Amino acid sequence: METRLETLVDVMQVPVVGEPRSAVVSVAERSCTADVPCDVLVVGGGTGGVAAALAAARRGCSVCLVEETDWLGGQLTSQGVAALDEHAHIETFGGTASYYRLRRALRQHYRAATSGAGAAPDFNPGNCWVTKLAFEPRVAATYLKDVVDKTGNVTTYLRAKAAAAKVERDGIVCVLVMSLIGPEAWRFHPKIVLDATELGDILPLAGAEYRCGAESIADTGEPHAAPGEMRPQCVQSYTYTFALERRPRHEHHVIPRPERYDYFRNRQPYSLTIEVRGGEIYSEESGRLSYTLFETMPGTKGSLWTYRRLIDSSQFGDRFPADVTMINWPGNDYREATLIDRPALEVAATLQDAKRVSLGFLHWLQIQAPADRERLGAPELMLRPDIMGSRDGLSKHPYIREGRRIQAVKTITEQEVSTEYQPGPRAAHFTDSVGIGWYPIDIHAVASDVGVSCRTRPFQIPLGALLPVRITNLIAASKNIGTTHITNGCYRLHPVEWNIGESAGCLAAFAIQHRMAPRSVHGDNANLKAFQSTLLAEGIPLAWLIDVPVDDPAFLSVQKLFMEGYLGTGAGLHFRSDDPMTADEWLAWGGHGELPRSRVAAARQLLDKSPG
Repeated sequence: METRLETLVDVMQVPVVGEPRSAVVSVAERSCTADVPCDVLVVGGGTGGVAAALAAARRGCSVCLVEETDWLGGQLTSQGVAALDEHAHIETFGGTASYYRLRRALRQHYRAATSGAGAAPDFNPGNCWVTKLAFEPRVAATYLKDVVDKTGNVTTYLRAKAAAAKVERDGIVCVLVMSLIGPEAWRFHPKIVLDATELGDILPLAGAEYRCGAESIADTGEPHAAPGEMRPQCVQSYTYTFALERRPRHEHHVIPRPERYDYFRNRQPYSLTIEVRGGEIYSEESGRLSYTLFETMPGTKGSLWTYRRLIDSSQFGDRFPADVTMINWPGNDYREATLIDRPALEVAATLQDAKRVSLGFLHWLQIQAPADRERLGAPELMLRPDIMGSRDGLSKHPYIREGRRIQAVKTITEQEVSTEYQPGPRAAHFTDSVGIGWYPIDIHAVASDVGVSCRTRPFQIPLGALLPVRITNLIAASKNIGTTHITNGCYRLHPVEWNIGESAGCLAAFAIQHRMAPRSVHGDNANLKAFQSTLLAEGIPLAWLIDVPVDDPAFLSVQKLFMEGYLGTGAGLHFRSDDPMTADEWLAWGGHGELPRSRVAAARQLLDKSPG
């Protein structure tokens, strides 16, 4: 059975002014359709998709990577969120080895241009308060393109989008992809398909069961789920980000007032006072906090300008004579309508309105926002289209927080990650862990919001959440894994999405090389342990042990010790490798014979004797 769309939306062609129909592409028969066999087809070249493609390629698979924009990287690049949403431990633990290579490369790009600040190990080009690492999106896009190109066995198809899929006996046989800018089309015949699209585009094409919006309490048992029926339209808001340069105060760079400005100014509303709820994402107190553009206000950690600043010019010489910041704020979140399961023309019109929301917010910042305690408006702020690589100055693609989510073998619920229900140092333990993450449940409101932002414990990514309940050769590789509307709020961030994609790519390669379906890896304990050993060898942590980073010689031993159950899931986040081993601990770990001198020596000794 083949499911085929009639039209597609070219997100890069959505106009700010004029007819949104110009962004709608007809899916007609193409004269230049080529058949392309491959081991792994990755649809979506965002943060998870790139990590997936690289992982599968490293393990010897032929990979085809499809991306609708002209930049790889998703939220890192084309969506403009180049101030990474991470966690307190990220400088030493909490990402995969390949994610740390990315972070090192981004820092290295800027080090030589600094006046000395670049010598610091934790150098941050933006010196902003939301993250320890910010950068220009194009820098990450260039790095990712170079890395993908150098693999040798990844073929990239930019400015292309999936239009159809054929499924036989619960397996995807082929996927039709159309060029958005030319007459070409490709019919891919993969062994395994990874859906790494921003909205879960492959799921309806493949007939995979999925959910969107907010589940009900009856459905998930989550205390903060919808009290009555499911709310499929309750999808987190999305955002067109943009970059600004701070010019001298006497300059004037106010943009024209966009269409529907008055409506959105009041509807959003445009404001620098926001409600910080239980998440306390940036270690601020709950309640209403008021910010200004340039001045730090009481109770806040900084100004809007330094919030997601990409370039702090004071750290550089002539190369960066002025500060550059990126705006991703509740004021430019678009929350009027979802993009999921709607006709292409409606989606294009919705995206056009979302662009107007962001440009309207910029106009408001320039003429009316509190610049400091005494001044309203900052006309010196200059839009920088070159930073986002677009004509209108907005990100090439809106920052997507939530799309379709597979009905998965395992669905992660609020109770398994929230501090309210997990009193120990970690979230609920998953024996099928394929990675880790940590971020508060952060829900950007829509009109009928469900869920509540709150703190979480450091959590794991269960393999079962990557596997759909029915389609045998499909793997979720992005924000479309088996979360709920609520838990999606903590599994959607940069290092988590990268880890999801990387593990999905490794899973595809493992399944192909062992001639088994991905679900067979999950369903058999020996297969699962072998696959988890593969992940550890790639530098993908499976458990939270923050003092044994991925480049520590003891990393493999300590991670395996935890996953084998020797430490107990209630143990703290520190392993303390060099601490002396006590007789009581040795006995509790199931050790026999002479007492090892240190905890790490005990770990190695136990694992040497383990049949796994």
